Amino acid sequence: MPSDRPIDRRALVDRHRIRRDAVDPRAPLQIGNGEFALTVDATGLQTFPESHPAPGRDPARPGSLLGTQSQWGWHSTPRDPEPSVEAAVRTYTTPRGDLPYVDLSGRTSTTGPDGGTAEELWLRGNPHRLMLGWIGLDPRTAGRPEWGPEELQVHEQVHDLWTGIISSEVTLSGVRLSIRTAVHPQQDAVAVEITSGGAEPPTLALRFPHGSEAWGNAARWVEEGHTTHLERRDDDLRIRRRLDAAQYTVAPQSEGALVAEQPAAHRVLLRPAAHAPGDTWRLALTFDAGDDRSDRSISASPAPDPAEVFAASARGWEDFWSTGGAVDLSESTDPRAAELERRVVLSQQLTAINCAGSTPPQETGLMVNSWRGKFHLEMHWWHAAHFPVWGRPELLARSMDWYRDILPQARATAAVQRARGARWPKQVGPEGRESPSDIGPFLIWQQPHPIHLAELLRRAGHPGVVEELGEIVEATAEFMVDHLAPEGSDHALSPPLIPAQECYGDVKTELTDPTFELATWWWGLRIAEDWRERRGAPPSEELRRARERLPAPAERDGVYAAVRHPVLDRREDHPSVLGALGVTPSTPLIDPTTMARTLEDVLADWRWETTWGWDFPMMAMAATRSGRPDLAVEALLMETEKNTMVASGHAWQTEGLPAYLPANGGLLIAVALMAAGWDGSADAPGFPDGFVVRHEGITPLPA
Repeated sequence: MPSDRPIDRRALVDRHRIRRDAVDPRAPLQIGNGEFALTVDATGLQTFPESHPAPGRDPARPGSLLGTQSQWGWHSTPRDPEPSVEAAVRTYTTPRGDLPYVDLSGRTSTTGPDGGTAEELWLRGNPHRLMLGWIGLDPRTAGRPEWGPEELQVHEQVHDLWTGIISSEVTLSGVRLSIRTAVHPQQDAVAVEITSGGAEPPTLALRFPHGSEAWGNAARWVEEGHTTHLERRDDDLRIRRRLDAAQYTVAPQSEGALVAEQPAAHRVLLRPAAHAPGDTWRLALTFDAGDDRSDRSISASPAPDPAEVFAASARGWEDFWSTGGAVDLSESTDPRAAELERRVVLSQQLTAINCAGSTPPQETGLMVNSWRGKFHLEMHWWHAAHFPVWGRPELLARSMDWYRDILPQARATAAVQRARGARWPKQVGPEGRESPSDIGPFLIWQQPHPIHLAELLRRAGHPGVVEELGEIVEATAEFMVDHLAPEGSDHALSPPLIPAQECYGDVKTELTDPTFELATWWWGLRIAEDWRERRGAPPSEELRRARERLPAPAERDGVYAAVRHPVLDRREDHPSVLGALGVTPSTPLIDPTTMARTLEDVLADWRWETTWGWDFPMMAMAATRSGRPDLAVEALLMETEKNTMVASGHAWQTEGLPAYLPANGGLLIAVALMAAGWDGSADAPGFPDGFVVRHEGITPLPA
């Protein structure tokens, strides 16, 4: 119920602070601000990347879960001439004639290298997100020439979620060290505080890699092809990095005099000029892309004072937790409540770090590269739709401007496919260019997402959203109308298409009317009608008629089918048929009783090892809107590998996807629906007996 007394926010968050006394290879800790993030090992730094391996798709070139990444750091491998996306265009027959699609001549793989021409693979691999460097303790801290992770003893490591500060107590090669680490909430700066009991001064080693097109490994450790220059002018120290056309600067700011040296081409050592055993040294490092920086970035120069970074982190996270939404399950008798509450708290922290930047987030966030660091627009909803619902609309609004940036490209794609408006891409970097794929360009479920996200922002009271995003909503709806089959057809959504259940990709030239897409198309067009009125435009007969052309989805044996044609029932991959009610608000196309039977049918024998992390929140939302709260909690906490949330809160999927932020964001919007319901619903409609749900600051979802 909405809380009759204020939730003790501090107690709620402190219940789930992360505390450990050993290395957890799958769960390094992460700090950041949405635009910049650092993932650290048991030293609170990146001293032993090998302790957190991320082999990804290529065991011969292992990576690490430890990364330093940003929304602005990107690199492209030089190629002359640079391939054009037209090199991957192929023609498909559609109701509007033969139309071009950006395709892939080989197959997209989740277990090995992708197939395709050299030009296609370059376009898939570029641009790729940069790993900006590793920041770790150097062996000379203990008077040693080298060391390994076996010399590390972890006494205690605590991630204080309320302040965003990680405190690490370790002994390393006989030297006791106390280390605190934090990231500034408004600048791309990390601060480190080290108290050392050793005779040698603590020394930090900064290691800088080249960019990489590899899956899951953003770092290529070679000396050639990039430069690292240590520059000092009076008291101003800068480390300047250049990788072909990409460049950025690292600016240290030390409390006390700083000694800096560069013993190797891409290795810089930093230490205090004066040290005695027991001394505390503080250092801040600011990462800045200089002229390459987006105007919307929250970072700035010069480097802040280290103490200010810690103070700003504490202020920023206290403000984050003290405002917005909260759910308290501590009075529940159901034994699952504590784990669900843990997942909710940690998912709020991780999505704020990874999913609240100036561009849509990648699926592994700012931790490691998946799909070379590119982001998937069909996942933007899962990453960030919860922000406005949980009372933090500004964290979604940051990335919505990007749609305006790429609107010309989206309009051009629609135009060559003989449609008005904007067709949004699927797998892209910040430049907005579609990646060649035998799947991505044929997906359509991302098309209504900008409308849905804009509507959630409006409902949350975000100022100026109708004026700012009205053109995006209108252009999206125009394409949705023109993409429908001609009036009189026996279907509305025509091939080539692939539904969100991507395992149907081999029949993309035959598929019609996927159930989820029909429902979300209907709802998106209705919201576009509402927005026309809000913008002062006259009602659109075209939008109304387009909705009326959308048929009810196909049924077989009393449950909804995934698609109308061909008659197939594949029990693998995303059970996206359930997204037609839950993810999508109520529409005339979907009957809640039939959806409840469909959910039971899915739960009976789906191949759970083939699912992904957002499938479980999707099932919980379908159960909630279908009046089955017992199944909502069961689905959300199903014990299966793809629904695992490790100690850090990240959703482990596979070694190639060791973090999966759509699962965290999906959990949050599912819990919002389960707790606050929708317009006109009862309170806590998604929780069964045994749960006492106190919530505040959460906006009900659309009916």
